[in-house]
Amino acid sequence: MEEKKWRSYPFVVNGLTTPIQYNEETVQGLFVPFLRRMTRLHESLGRRVIVFMAALPGVGKSTLATMFELLSRDEEGIAPVQALGLDGFHHHADYLQSHYFQREGERLPLAAIKGSPETFDLAHLRDKLAPLQKQDIKWPVYDRSIHDVIEEAEQVDKPLIIFEGNWLLLREQGWQDLRPFADYTLFITASPADLRERLIARKVLGGKTRAEAEAFYESSDKLNAERVLRESAPADETWQMLRDGDYRLQEAGAD
Repeated sequence: MEEKKWRSYPFVVNGLTTPIQYNEETVQGLFVPFLRRMTRLHESLGRRVIVFMAALPGVGKSTLATMFELLSRDEEGIAPVQALGLDGFHHHADYLQSHYFQREGERLPLAAIKGSPETFDLAHLRDKLAPLQKQDIKWPVYDRSIHDVIEEAEQVDKPLIIFEGNWLLLREQGWQDLRPFADYTLFITASPADLRERLIARKVLGGKTRAEAEAFYESSDKLNAERVLRESAPADETWQMLRDGDYRLQEAGAD
């Protein structure tokens, strides 16, 4: 088997330039053709195109959406891309602390399951998506330094939007009503076994001990990943993240 040729791309994360590696063959054989197809869709419709990129937690969807932005600047034949995230539609921190849910007979604040579908403001999201195909609007952003949402933080003005989030294809009340706002849908899956270590390692890098990270995985990340896999509607196109962090197109009907 031919050895993969990994290339580092400069990403700005929290104000610091961080190199992110992608397989160059995947960039040119999967990412770029996908973006050119979305560009042709934009040209044929004569308006902004909105792509829902739904994914399991831990597959690098936010970084991948930013990579698409970079490629739209560097590659010919791709319309300018803007990456937007679902995280800006979390309920605000005070709401999550003052509203509750029941788990196994125990009453807990929504903050305890932050990131689950129940912690997002769907009405606010619908209000933002409704005009997005035809209008430039302001978009909310989740600020990890304050662990809360900043409203009207980002101007949306590019012709090709990659909107990423775990729950965008969820077949549940409220979430399924979002599908008509998408011109195209992409789902990114992965082996749960491969995701486990990635998600635990991410929490360790964030300052948790190994034991704390494993406990968080069992109580939160694992449940969310299983729910995304079980409850997401089929997408127009599915990619799979491999164990080494590379991606491939998953053929229809493949596991």
